[in-house]
Formats: sequence, C-alpha cells, structure tokens
Amino acid sequence: MEFGRFRRGRRLLAFSLILFCGFEFRAWAQQSPTARTTTPALPEAQPLSQAAVGTAGNNSQPPKPAQGDSSSSSISSPPGNSSQLRLGGGDLLEVGVYNVPELSTKARIGNSGDVYLPLIDYVHVADLTIEEAQALIEKRLDDGGFVRSPHVTIFVDESTSQGVTILGDVNRPGIYPVLGDRKLYDLISAAGGFTATAGRKVSIIRQHSQTPITVSLSRNLADDMQDNIDIQPGDTITVPRAPIVYVVGDVGRPTGLLVDNGSLTVLQALALAGGTNRTAKMSGTCIIHKGPNGMMETRVPLKKMLEAKAPDITLQADDILFVPLSGVRVAAGRGFEAAMGAATGLAVIAAHP
Repeated sequence: MEFGRFRRGRRLLAFSLILFCGFEFRAWAQQSPTARTTTPALPEAQPLSQAAVGTAGNNSQPPKPAQGDSSSSSISSPPGNSSQLRLGGGDLLEVGVYNVPELSTKARIGNSGDVYLPLIDYVHVADLTIEEAQALIEKRLDDGGFVRSPHVTIFVDESTSQGVTILGDVNRPGIYPVLGDRKLYDLISAAGGFTATAGRKVSIIRQHSQTPITVSLSRNLADDMQDNIDIQPGDTITVPRAPIVYVVGDVGRPTGLLVDNGSLTVLQALALAGGTNRTAKMSGTCIIHKGPNGMMETRVPLKKMLEAKAPDITLQADDILFVPLSGVRVAAGRGFEAAMGAATGLAVIAAHP
C-alpha cells in the first residue's frame, strides 16, 4: 500500500517537471534569434588623430546629414550665400574644422586660385562651390591622416567674385558687392539710378556665360515688378544709352527724342516737337538716316500723312527728321548740311543735359 502511494507521488512530480519545462521552452522560443545569441560587445578603442592630441573630446564627430537632407546646405553655407556661388581669387575665407580649433584659420585665395591651409599646404579652390571646396579639404585632411572623418565649414568673409559690375548710363557705374539675395532694381538703385539719356533695354551677362539676358524695363520701375529679376555674383549689368531721333527745322521745338522702348513714327515725333510752324514747307520734309553706303535722304509726304492719305513712317535710331522753311530756296545739299548741323547741336545738348 505504501509502495503504491510512493509511485503515484513520483509520477505527479515527473508530470509537474515536464509541464514546467514546456512553459520555459515556449518563452525561450518566442524570443528573437538576435536576443538569444547576441552578447553586448565592448566598444573598440579609437586612436587619437595627430591634430587632435591634447584636445578633449576630439573623437566625437557631428552627425552627418543623410543624403538629400535639406539641412546639409544650411550647415555648409553661411546665410545668404548661394549654393552655386563660385569661389575666386581674392576671396577671404574662414575655414573651420569641427572639434579641432587648432585648424581654424582665415586665408585669402591667391590669384592662382590656391589657398594655404595648415597641415595640407596649398589647395586649389578657384571656380569651386562652397560645398565642393569643403569636400576637397575634408578629403585632403582624411587622406593625409591628420583628422579622422573631418567636418569642414567655409564662410566667405570678403569676396571679389561676389561683386556685380554695372556699366553704361547710370549715375555711378562701378563694381558693387552682392551679399545675399539681390534684385536688379536694388543694384540700379545702388548705382544712383538711370541717367536722363538711359535706355530701358538692360542686358545682363552671367558669369561663365556669353549669352546676355535682355530685360525691357518701364519708365517707372514700380509699375512692373516682374522684370525685377535675381542678380547673381559675377554678373555684368549694362545700361545702354537710349536711341535718339532728332527733329529739326521749322518746328515748334527742335529737339532730340529718346526712344526707350517700342518705336517712334514721324507724326509722333512731330507732335512731341511741337508740330510744324505756319512757315514750314511740308512738301520738302525728309528723313536723313545712315545707311550701309553713308547718309541717305528719304522724302516724306507729310501733308498726305496728316490727311491720313499716306501711312505713317517709323523712324529708326539716330534718324533726323528735317522740316524746311517755306519760301526759302535751299541749294542742293544745303538742306542736308543744315539738318546735320542742327542735329549735331541737339546731340551735344543731349549728351550734357
């Protein structure tokens, strides 16, 4: 009897052990393979770089932005600098290496396009963008074993390549610095605005390009802001002298008329010159203009034009509209000489308003 009770107790104990082991095995099987097999590794000792000796915390590196991350441009470029800005001779650079203050320096790019930097000697950075120059300096530091995984920043303190040249009919032509975003109207204003004889077809030549950009501006710049285009460092802005049409002879106000945009016809020019006088010989009106073979004279049927019996004639740049005096006989060629003399006098006045 006692022996039977012992056997039943032993069977119950064995069943409990099997049940407990089953629960433990199921919990172990539900764990990930990495959690079952991986053991924490000790951090590998990193040697100090040659340039970082004696500097605390130089092993830590800033997190590199992921490819395509928009924050990379804000780290590598100072505010207001365009990512397409090209470095050039004469630029003063402030170069810094993260966590290595011993390598921070200011250096000016020479005429050869090279800049001298500590440890890596001369580096050719002319015609490179800021990002490209930073990557080149980082590679030189890493390849030379001076700094491990360096992070370089470049700031442009002074730049001759950031200047914009303004030529032509402005009050103060010259070279003006462009730091940050600048518009065409900003540069025209900095140059003192247009002169009285300035044209409104402004041409802009970009750096490293020979194809000009032509912009036709209105007389009042505030009326048309869509032509206020962005100006880039290295641009050359040319403001030409406006074409002039001269009206001379027996008219109310002999004058030279600026043709800013569009065109000017004979009747429009006469109206601006005060019209013809009563003593004018309208049948002798002519246009004197410069052709491929010299000065040419074209008769104008002014009376028929005023009566709408003949089409109006469009004048060209530097044309002279001559209305002779009635009742005065002018020898052959004398009318031409008189018109040219009057136009020359008006040209002198227009050049020195």
